[in-house]
Amino acid sequence: MIRSWSCNWCGKCCKPYLVPLTTYEWLRMVQRYGYSSIRPGVDGFYLKKNEDGRCIFQYTNGNRWLCAIQDYKPIACKLWPFKIFRRPKYGSSEQALFVFHGQRFYIYIDSLCPGLTWGKPSERIVKRVIPEMIQIKLGWRYKQSFSTTRLPSNVFFSSKEER
Repeated sequence: MIRSWSCNWCGKCCKPYLVPLTTYEWLRMVQRYGYSSIRPGVDGFYLKKNEDGRCIFQYTNGNRWLCAIQDYKPIACKLWPFKIFRRPKYGSSEQALFVFHGQRFYIYIDSLCPGLTWGKPSERIVKRVIPEMIQIKLGWRYKQSFSTTRLPSNVFFSSKEER
């Protein structure tokens, strides 16, 4: 079980994983950033990566890795490190079970994320973060409030720098 989670801008989520795009996300990315921002795969489309394996929209600010497409961030990115299912998938179903609006969800965590703190779940994770993640997964909301990190006030970029 996790006590809490917050993004520490390490960038580890944006390197080893392929980020799948929904049809709607693919269309938005192509309209906003062009075909060069995506790559086709056997079973769909993904965000493109640089030669070093990092997402092309990831950039550094000091020793922090930030996302340049916060307003266009795909659902897969918004949900990471959480994996939300309607049925148990990886085991420990009792621990993974989360009831939200009378519906059963099974929440699993990618343990590679260094922003996790293990232990008894905090009130914030139970009442704010996980419900927001489920709402995003269900398409009930798109904007993140509790399940993302706010950019520091000294970080900004112009449209040209957004890529």
